Amino acid sequence: MAELPVCPESVRRRQEVRELCAGSIRALTGQGELHFRGTELHRGHRRVPMPAPHLHPSFDRADVASFRGAGDGMALRLLHTDPTLHRTLCPEDTPSRLIFDTLEQFRVESLAAGAWDGVRANLAHRFSRWSHEFVASGLTETVHGMLLFTVIQMCRARITAEPIPETTQDLIESTRFGLASVLGEQLPQLRRTRHSQSDFAVHALAIADVIGRRLEQAADADESDDTRRDRAATFSLLFDFEPDENDKFATAASGHSGALGDGGDGYRVFTRAYDETRQIASLVRPELLRDFRLRLDVGIEDNRLNVRRLGRQLKSLLSEPARDGWEGGRDEGYIDGRRLAQLVTSPTERRLFRAERTEPRNDTTVTFLIDCSGSMKKFSEPVAVLVDVFARALELADARCEILGFTTTAWNGGRARRDWLRSGRPDDPGRLNEVRQLVFKDAETTWRRARPAIAGLLKDDLFKEGVDGEAVDWACSRMRDRGPGRRLLFVISDGSPLDGATALANDEFYLDHHLQVVVERHEDERAVEVYGLGVGLDLSPYYDRCRTLDLSHGTNSDVIADVLSMIAH
Repeated sequence: MAELPVCPESVRRRQEVRELCAGSIRALTGQGELHFRGTELHRGHRRVPMPAPHLHPSFDRADVASFRGAGDGMALRLLHTDPTLHRTLCPEDTPSRLIFDTLEQFRVESLAAGAWDGVRANLAHRFSRWSHEFVASGLTETVHGMLLFTVIQMCRARITAEPIPETTQDLIESTRFGLASVLGEQLPQLRRTRHSQSDFAVHALAIADVIGRRLEQAADADESDDTRRDRAATFSLLFDFEPDENDKFATAASGHSGALGDGGDGYRVFTRAYDETRQIASLVRPELLRDFRLRLDVGIEDNRLNVRRLGRQLKSLLSEPARDGWEGGRDEGYIDGRRLAQLVTSPTERRLFRAERTEPRNDTTVTFLIDCSGSMKKFSEPVAVLVDVFARALELADARCEILGFTTTAWNGGRARRDWLRSGRPDDPGRLNEVRQLVFKDAETTWRRARPAIAGLLKDDLFKEGVDGEAVDWACSRMRDRGPGRRLLFVISDGSPLDGATALANDEFYLDHHLQVVVERHEDERAVEVYGLGVGLDLSPYYDRCRTLDLSHGTNSDVIADVLSMIAH
């Protein structure tokens, strides 16, 4: 896996803001499958496009109210726009499409219910901040930028009946005067037809067509290098909905593999002859495990983690009440027939009732699946502390715990690649390496007996390359074999799947795409709850439910709280 720097503290805040926005969107729309993956809204596994430029605030410049406004705008788009009709009517050329998309967004925002004062305030705040950002970028100093900015301000004021701020009126006055005669017939109709998407589209398309032709005329009149650069800068800002610099730093790169097929069902393995599943004790000498264990105990002590309190928290989160017989001698409840005779012998006796007795029962299996690729080597100690503490606490909470790992036996394909070369290098061979699956602790082994093996995570030469998708399948199959009960899988990784030989023989995103397919399948089946714990990386391109852990300062109480919050949800 590609080595990435540790994520800053702000990444956790970004994830929290996205989750709050997603919760708000779900509440407003009633659509429970909506969530954010990275910066993009998804319904289940499908991306939901939101093309209006002001719906994509930057974490560097925007405040929380801006994100609330963007979320409210997305919710209204989902409530009031027919996406099929919109795609049918949408112009093909870039300038006209931008205007048409933005006007449709203003239409749905104008339909916010009268009781939604907070929503309307959020929408106005977000648009105001976007307008300030546009002006601050310097794009209003270009012909194309000023024309687009003016049209957007004029149309929003008409559709929502909200006045243009005085400072903005002064800025756009001359351009607005020139457009008044051109758009005069269409502008009043925008608000009158806003309750009908199809009727509104007639006038929105007319405005988009006029502005699109004006932009083309301005380009044809002086197609100098500076003009081309100005136009490119304008549209790149308006259509740049990708994460900002810091988000790219912290989000896993993902892509689609042509070799895997459109449905992702074309995954192949060239040979499994060299694959193996090994107990860690068979790979590390006992005296070395003892040394590693001493080092791990020091790390746990230094972090001052309260394992017993964590165990109590896990028990309250994971346990469910279960019937455990009856309790008699109660003042209320069901009449206990065995005590009715006491009414004769003791007429004043009132403890003639019984009630069902319930006891908390925990039937949960938690598996930690650790990416043992080369870039994870530097995080081996804090990861070992994390899983060791949770293994002990889960045992105190009467839950089962497994600690697994995945890596490869060799670098650059090993014997599997050599077999492929000897066979004449057939096209699209599929996975081309020797997979090694590691068992540090299985569900039946107590934490005390597994203590030395867990410390085996500190052995550096275990860490090579990673085939994540097959590892997730393997971990889930082990959990399903253990019968009913709640099953939680936490995948701890610091990057995208990467095996050099497989990428070169197939394509760059072969293993990446396979991981997405595998996780989506298990999320749909819902037999196992799959979570991603990104070490300095946002794993949202792969996992619906994920957290970014900052282990640069070790496994502290904040890291423990992050994992606990995922279990609580």
